[in-house]
Amino acid sequence: MPHARNLVVYFSRTGITRRVALSLAAALEADIEEIVEEADRSGLRGYMRSLIDVITGRPVRVAPVRHDISSYELVVIGTPVWAASVSSPVRAWLLANRSQLRRVAFFCTLGGRGHDAALAQMGSLAQRRPLATCAIAAREIRRGEERRLIDIFTHRLAYKCARLDELEWMA
Repeated sequence: MPHARNLVVYFSRTGITRRVALSLAAALEADIEEIVEEADRSGLRGYMRSLIDVITGRPVRVAPVRHDISSYELVVIGTPVWAASVSSPVRAWLLANRSQLRRVAFFCTLGGRGHDAALAQMGSLAQRRPLATCAIAAREIRRGEERRLIDIFTHRLAYKCARLDELEWMA
């Protein structure tokens, strides 16, 4: 079985980012990898730990990757937004794996604001300019707009990847 050209990598504390990641992986016919860490982030205690980690920039440990990141044409990375920042586990994953990334795209889920700052941080951490970005707020999910936003994001990615492939072929 040939392996996918795309990989969706995500961290999810509450399951919302996981839900978006699974939809994206299906739409992109991508492999999927969850970022796993040692810390328990469930409940109020986990929420407070998450805020403290992101505000202080405290490093966290994430499990080693299961996939060979460098073998993918495109890696789509997803994070929940914590205090207008990329989540600590995604920060750790990007720092550990950025040298293996070719093309990237980013998505985030959020309850309120801060997606612009979080997405910019992801680009800085990855040391890559994303082909596309997508932010999906909880209110958009409640209104049933999630599918439409994912479709726009995947179409934008398909177009940009095709253009880059064409340019590389012509070079």
